[in-house]
Amino acid sequence: MASINTLFDTIAEMLSFTFMVRAVVVGLLVSLCAALLGVNLVLKRYAMIGTGLSHVGFAAMAIAGVIDFAFLAVLPIADAVNLAPLILTMFIVVLTAFVLLRLNESNKINGDSAVAMVSTSGLAIGVIIISMTTGLTLHVCNVMFGSIFAMTQADMYLSIGLSVVVLGLFVLFYKQLFAVTYDENFARATGVKVEVYKSLLAILTAVTVVLGMRMMGAMLIASLTLFPALSAMRVCKRFITVVIMAAVVGVVCFFVGMVISFAMDLPPGASVVGVNLVVFIILSGVSFLRKRGVA
Repeated sequence: MASINTLFDTIAEMLSFTFMVRAVVVGLLVSLCAALLGVNLVLKRYAMIGTGLSHVGFAAMAIAGVIDFAFLAVLPIADAVNLAPLILTMFIVVLTAFVLLRLNESNKINGDSAVAMVSTSGLAIGVIIISMTTGLTLHVCNVMFGSIFAMTQADMYLSIGLSVVVLGLFVLFYKQLFAVTYDENFARATGVKVEVYKSLLAILTAVTVVLGMRMMGAMLIASLTLFPALSAMRVCKRFITVVIMAAVVGVVCFFVGMVISFAMDLPPGASVVGVNLVVFIILSGVSFLRKRGVA
């Protein structure tokens, strides 16, 4: 009983800070979006696209940071336009998602090679830009590894709005995304505009990756699309049950990770990934026992 009371006291203390409330609200929504989209990405063998987009996001945030920094040097009022870096990053990452989609469909470069090429190029460009610029070290550290302090109130409102749009589009076009995920040829034969919905999936993924980069960082955001889907697939077989289970796992792991991060003074992104890893191992064990007839 004492441990339960201590847990509730820790959660209450955590939520007494405004910046933590912003991080938890946005994080839960982004985790939900990432988990839902992750099922489609894993089944389509696009799982690593999140990594590629996040690394491009790093380069885009570096470019946006340099532009923002330059404007602040000559125009202090530009500080009010703190959403500009996020919007610019989102535009670049969405554009990259389309490029990756086209490269994946090309016979000249396969999907894995395209993602690896874009991913490493994004990191290299970001590092080069930062090495040539002074005054952005803290900004880059936040982008690379995440920071709950980086989430402003304006960011929160924009993130909530875009997360609701992502969730709404996923639910609205659930059947089409399901059809495209499982069998493109059959979906095309039944009149589904495959290219349109593949593009929609790419756009939703790009938006989700950018929204989650503030807290999880460019190096860890892809885990939000990967782990919940893989964990759900350990114990569920039907698509709808996998989607629901992935959503539950993603949201719960994020919240537990944030509580652990606050209680033990650990980086939030790493804590969330750690919890996801533990859940994956546990559910993999359950799956193994089921196959052996033990559970």
